[in-house]
Amino acid sequence: MSTVHVFEHPLIQHKLSILRDQTTGVKEFRELVGETAMLMCFEATRDLPLEAVEVETPVAKAQCKRLAGKKLAIVPILRAGLGMVDGMVAMIPSAKVGHIGLYRDPETLEPVKYYFKMPPDISEREVIIVDPMLATGGSAIAAVDFLKEVGVKHIRCMHIIAAPEGVQAMQKAHPDVDIYVAALDERLNDHGYIVPGLGDAGDRIFGTK
Repeated sequence: MSTVHVFEHPLIQHKLSILRDQTTGVKEFRELVGETAMLMCFEATRDLPLEAVEVETPVAKAQCKRLAGKKLAIVPILRAGLGMVDGMVAMIPSAKVGHIGLYRDPETLEPVKYYFKMPPDISEREVIIVDPMLATGGSAIAAVDFLKEVGVKHIRCMHIIAAPEGVQAMQKAHPDVDIYVAALDERLNDHGYIVPGLGDAGDRIFGTK
């Protein structure tokens, strides 16, 4: 069973309180999503493997450590996931970025892929899927499905807020994918919104309704 990591770091929790506030404007909300993603990225990557390297400083040789093994890719689920990308790339400049676009079929309610563009070596990379909200889990499950179909073996999901229903659905569908969140909220309401949540993340990032 996958592990759910809830980040209690004071800076993350402070920014989350402002994100939840309905009076927070678009500009500040967008900036906070990026900053929160940056802080979460720091926490979510603390288990990445390192390798020893020797570096020549201006004074002497130093034994140092650098990231080893698989390279990273960041894959936002469009459109709200885009708000988390810049903060992630600021922390990991060498990461490649892929994109997954999904919409929900109004009849079957199943996620349908309308856009899927990945780096050519995506199967060799460790992928972090980013989307501010994990509500029902449908989009995240579909995103993992599509990535596994093209050979990706190491995937983790990062969300600012998750509902228990979405976490349970993800764990059932993909027990090998760890989930990283800033908050695990109470529940979903009848409209599929996370309670207390923060509203529609995409609308609040891009100023749409």
